[in-house]
Amino acid sequence: MFGNLVFFGFVFLAVVLLSVIFFFIRFQGNRSARKRNAEGLRTQKNESGGIEFIRCPLCNTPLAKNENMVSRVFRPMDVSDQRMTVLGCPHCYPKCEPNVERICPVCKAHVPMDGYLIARLFNKTAGKKHVMITGCTICYGPKKR
Repeated sequence: MFGNLVFFGFVFLAVVLLSVIFFFIRFQGNRSARKRNAEGLRTQKNESGGIEFIRCPLCNTPLAKNENMVSRVFRPMDVSDQRMTVLGCPHCYPKCEPNVERICPVCKAHVPMDGYLIARLFNKTAGKKHVMITGCTICYGPKKR
């Protein structure tokens, strides 16, 4: 009788110890995500459910929570597919910071300061808007004859 009580006591202690270890590991994972977010950088969930930084498509610099992209959306506003230009972020437009390069994500060419990315904005009826970059003023711009 006393042997059974000791056995169940050890089992109970092992379950409690494993639960504490599990919650400690889970808490540490959330803590590192919170620490990254406490730095003031904008994050979003990717397709696999992980957290990634929101980056400028031109210079690939992570954006802070108070930083926005400079872009232009063309009319008409009531359609599901619109043309859009992306000029850059505060790090690369209107003036580039030191050691920041404006690179086209499509053709990998250097985009000049008077250049921009050409994109399409898809206005979904439910959920977020979706932007697809089709090129830059070099690779998608007017064709030279």
